[in-house]
Amino acid sequence: MRVVCLACAAALWASGCGSHHQIRIAVIPPTDGTAQWEPAHTGAETAAGQIGASIYWNAPTREDDVEAQIALVNHVVSENYDGLVLAPDQALALETPVRRALALGIPTVIIGSPLSISPGGDLFYIVNDDFEAGHIAAQRVARLLNGRGTVAILGINPDVASTMIRTRAFEEFVARDYPDIRIVDRKMGSFNVPHEQQVAEDTLRTNPRLNVIVSQMPITTDGVLAALDASPKRRSTKVIGFDSVDSLGYLGLFDQRPALDCVIQQDTRAMGRRAIELIHAKLLGKSVPAMVHLPPRLITRENVNTPEIRQMLSMDFELGHWHWSPIQ
Repeated sequence: MRVVCLACAAALWASGCGSHHQIRIAVIPPTDGTAQWEPAHTGAETAAGQIGASIYWNAPTREDDVEAQIALVNHVVSENYDGLVLAPDQALALETPVRRALALGIPTVIIGSPLSISPGGDLFYIVNDDFEAGHIAAQRVARLLNGRGTVAILGINPDVASTMIRTRAFEEFVARDYPDIRIVDRKMGSFNVPHEQQVAEDTLRTNPRLNVIVSQMPITTDGVLAALDASPKRRSTKVIGFDSVDSLGYLGLFDQRPALDCVIQQDTRAMGRRAIELIHAKLLGKSVPAMVHLPPRLITRENVNTPEIRQMLSMDFELGHWHWSPIQ
């Protein structure tokens, strides 16, 4: 019954007749005010402005505050929003609130890292192509090492599906295409910078000739770079980070970080925009794809200040209410 009502409301809005119904869509990222997720806010607000929708944006204050994100999703479900866009902090814990939204017929788009729930019905995914991200990392390592050397993978987290996919893809491409590159260590990751620094220091100590560290999480990248700063003799070890624009800061991404070779970044701005467009199309009864993979971007010293990268990472503060939106 709810789905029928939503479709009728959307049709009335589109035709301009009958009582006005403004589509309300909630967007809940892992955290707020960061260089990784504010572009998603920009993308969502831009798309919403084009279709006349209202965005409720809210997030936990910390990326590891899973309980806060669950509470936000439950609140959105109870308020009968017309759509939900969620970038889950943790895959398993967010499944129950997402299923609750789906049971009520709320079109739900997962962005960022996927859940284990299959897409279909009212559930859609617009996610980073993590398999391609692993491929890019393998190619970058091969370029840095001229096809021969050692690498360690740190920050692997079973609760963050993207880290597992990237790690598997990286290992597969290295084994297939670069047999003279050896993966000498693999370490699990946490959301604690001092712990990640300690893991990095242990890795460097047990692998004194380590050439490259592939860091799967932003917090791990922080810890790895801190460990290298504390060991000046190890400055020859290069670091490849995933989605590390958040923690490292966009404007000075490579400043004072000679060990950082590159960042492989997901395009959250495009995710936010396309998620709103998808929900709008779904409400109008149009056919929409259940799964969309967006290509990641390789950010280096050479291209970090190009217009294309600047636009992708832009936090446009001219769109209006650029604070946590009130319940509408």
